[in-house]
Amino acid sequence: MNHFNLIIGQSPALDSLIRVAQIAASTDVTILLKGETGTGKEVLARTIQKASARAGKSFITLNCAALPEGLIESELFGHRKGAFTGANTSTPGLFRAADGGTLFLDEINSLPVSIQGRLLRFLDSGECLAVGDTKPYYADVRVIAATNVDLNKQIDAGEFRRDLYFRLNVVPIELPPLTQRTEDIEHLANHFLSFFASEHSILAPKFSNQALKTLKAYKWPGNIRELRNLCERLCILLAGKIIEPENLPDEFRSNVIDHRSQNNGFILPETGIELDFLEANLINQALKRTKGNRSKSARLLGLSRDTLLYRMQKHGLSAH
Repeated sequence: MNHFNLIIGQSPALDSLIRVAQIAASTDVTILLKGETGTGKEVLARTIQKASARAGKSFITLNCAALPEGLIESELFGHRKGAFTGANTSTPGLFRAADGGTLFLDEINSLPVSIQGRLLRFLDSGECLAVGDTKPYYADVRVIAATNVDLNKQIDAGEFRRDLYFRLNVVPIELPPLTQRTEDIEHLANHFLSFFASEHSILAPKFSNQALKTLKAYKWPGNIRELRNLCERLCILLAGKIIEPENLPDEFRSNVIDHRSQNNGFILPETGIELDFLEANLINQALKRTKGNRSKSARLLGLSRDTLLYRMQKHGLSAH
C-alpha cells in the first residue's frame, strides 16, 4: 500500500514534496519539516512513519511549546523517583516509550536551549540520561522535527544551536502554504465535507462554483487546518444544501471584493500589450523585491513555486 496516496492534492508543489518524503521514508534519516501553522506537518510525519520500516511501532508526538522548561526534560528523557519535588514515581520518558518507533517533535523552535544539547547527544549516539539518574540508557528512535519559523533567525539570535540544526536538517521538507496549492483546494474541501458528513451521519453539502472561486481567492492564514474547520462548520449548518459565497464568513467575501478591486485597477491599453514581456517583467520585479527568494516571489505573484520556476525557465530568467 502506498500511504502517500492518502494525502489529498494534485498540485506540482505537493507532488515534489511527496517524492522527497517517499525517499526519506525508506531510510532512517532524521527529517525536518518546515512550513506555516496548519500546513499538515504532523499528517506528513505520520504518513512517513506508516511508509517506513517502523510502521508497526509507536508514533509519539510532543509539542515543544506546550510544556514549561522545567518539565520538558523529564517528559523526553524520564526521571527517577525523588529526582525533584513532586517526583513521587519514576517515569520512563518519551524516548523509552518510542523505542523502535518514531518521535515527532513539533515546534522544535520552542525547545529550550538547555535541552537542545541533550537532544543533539541523543541524535549522535542514541544515549539518554533520565533526570536524577547517573547511568545512561539507549533508545532506538527515529526523530522527525517540525518548525513554523525560520530557525536560521533563531540561530543568529542565540536561541537555537547551529549544530543541532544541522543534525536535524539532514532531509528538509518544506510544506507550502495553501495559497500555493490553489489547485488542491477543491479536492481538500470535498474530502472534508464527505468526511464530516460520514462522521456526523448527515448528508454532505456541496460548494457552488462561485463559492469555490471564493475559497481559491482567500488568503488562508490558517492553511489546511482553517479549511478543515470551515468545512466541518458548513457540513453541520448546511447539511445537504448548496454552499454559496454568502454562506461563507465575512472575511472570505471581503477578501474577494478586495481581490476584484485590485484586478479592476489595471486597464488594458488601447494599443494592447506584449503579454510575455509583461509576465517576465513582473517576475523580475518579484524576484528583486524578495532578493531572489523563489517561494516568496511565487506567493507575491499568486503562483505555486513550481509554476514560477517553469515560467522563469520559459523566459530565461534567473534569481537575483
